[in-house]
Amino acid sequence: MATAPVEPPRRLVNSLGSDPAAPVRAWLAALPSAVHERLDAWGLTLERVDTPGGRSSLVALVRQQDGTPAALKFPVPGRSHAREAAVLRLWDGWGAVRLLRADEASGALLLERLQGSVSLRSLPEARALLEAAGTVRRLWVAPGSDHGFETLSDRTEEAIEALRTAGALTPTAAPLVEQAAELRRALPSSAAEEYVLHGAFRQGKILAGERAPWLAVGPVPVVGERAYDLAALATDRFEDLAAGSGAAAATRRRVAKLAESLEVDRDRLRDWTLYRAVAAGVRETVSGDRRHGELLLEFATWL
Repeated sequence: MATAPVEPPRRLVNSLGSDPAAPVRAWLAALPSAVHERLDAWGLTLERVDTPGGRSSLVALVRQQDGTPAALKFPVPGRSHAREAAVLRLWDGWGAVRLLRADEASGALLLERLQGSVSLRSLPEARALLEAAGTVRRLWVAPGSDHGFETLSDRTEEAIEALRTAGALTPTAAPLVEQAAELRRALPSSAAEEYVLHGAFRQGKILAGERAPWLAVGPVPVVGERAYDLAALATDRFEDLAAGSGAAAATRRRVAKLAESLEVDRDRLRDWTLYRAVAAGVRETVSGDRRHGELLLEFATWL
């Protein structure tokens, strides 16, 4: 029975500090007890809480009764991570971290242990994009008729409202925000395909493993066209593009190369990339990271 103290990482606490939702605050306060309850219920030994950790979950490094290492994850409740267990079961370790156990009441997930400090961001950009393309291809599976996941169409009005609300606080971005909102409404209804998507795919979400070189983590599953997943990957390391000469041309080449390598329509990838860059840019600007947000908005103009 583990008795080591559990303290939520500062990054997680800070990310939730302004969250007005009482259930989230209550979850954070009860988190140490919840971790120990799950350790006891599943016969796990706590090694340590992973730090600095993420902004939307606590991950504890643990050992199972036979000594096998694992990771115990507690996602923030009420977020879109609620379907994470379902999509990990669907993938069953194919291209993604393997789900070992799940507890619906607490939201806890017991996952195979990956090398949390080694992501694709540790590789040179060209190699990282190549490995990312190979990984995401494995995740794209056809949804069943009763898949239960949200679709991009389901999220449309909510996404547009969030974009315009944040955009209202960044008036200089108004033309880009309006263009992105129009794309967000038009793209789902005109898509010619439907796949189960990771939903938050980027280089930092692909970690080194033992049974496979690279495995995806942290899905926010949604059903839609593949270009949506690739759009987040297209914005990865955009700072590197900005630092070089010919940033606009390099950005368009990246989009074209990704589209070609995965047989995705280039124009639709470009449009989804613009939308996701603008949405992230206004969100970052409003949250206080103005430099990063404005650079994302500039990236969108290069497309």
